[in-house]
Amino acid sequence: MSYQVLSRKWRPQRFDKVVGQVHITRTLQNAIGMDRVAHGYLFAGPRGVGKTTTARILAKVLSCENPQDRNPCNKCANCRDITKGSSLDVQELDGASNRGIDEIRGLREAVKYPPNIGDYRIYIIDEVHMLTREAFNALLKTLEEPPPHIVFIMATTDAYKVPATILSRTQKFDFKPISMNDISMCLKEILNSEKITYEEEGIYLIAQKADGSLRDSLSLLDQVIAYADKTLDVETVRDVLGIIEENVFLDVISLINEQNYPALITYINKFINDGFAIPDFISGFNEFIR
Repeated sequence: MSYQVLSRKWRPQRFDKVVGQVHITRTLQNAIGMDRVAHGYLFAGPRGVGKTTTARILAKVLSCENPQDRNPCNKCANCRDITKGSSLDVQELDGASNRGIDEIRGLREAVKYPPNIGDYRIYIIDEVHMLTREAFNALLKTLEEPPPHIVFIMATTDAYKVPATILSRTQKFDFKPISMNDISMCLKEILNSEKITYEEEGIYLIAQKADGSLRDSLSLLDQVIAYADKTLDVETVRDVLGIIEENVFLDVISLINEQNYPALITYINKFINDGFAIPDFISGFNEFIR
């Protein structure tokens, strides 16, 4: 069997497993409990913070035969089909690949039909900001007066590109970057489950490098695991990810303070010649100063 990357293997399947977005998952669970499910949602936020994952969990709990504490059971046929991507009632569309008016017209015709099983037909449109203006206009009427069995869940990394007419017809949820502490805790939990030893400082460096994206942190973790022999130590993490040691930034600040500019230029030049990227140096220096 082919290897499954960590970001797919450990994708959350319940609301309470979504990291760092309690303000959203709790609202959605309460809405389900109060039977106040909206017909249109817009999930906005940076990459890798749980937008599509939350959309799939919401779709599952709305279709689940035996929901538990406003979470999907992940055991019934509906849950299994949605997890595998083979459900007839939950359709995922990529806004970049289906961005034209013809695709949206086809969607408008499809929403007229009732669900095959369960109460809802759910459409998840990822990267919805990629739709053309004409496609957005074609979607407006359906969003404003959808059939009672239809739920639209749209996700975007660029909410400012979504027309105001679409925003006014949906409930907008803003996903926030995930804190380094939350990412670190999640990575440690995964490593403990995978029975991989690690140094805590090295895990913190991965979380820092991920810049608020849990998916990015898992991709970085995959890289480091593939390189390391036994333990994920700090030096291994630095080598694989090109993370600069903090004493380098301290030396740069000292040279600036001494106004020793020839030595500063020589020092940074040597550093760049050793293979470190300028953007990595600038971002690391900013973080060190902060």
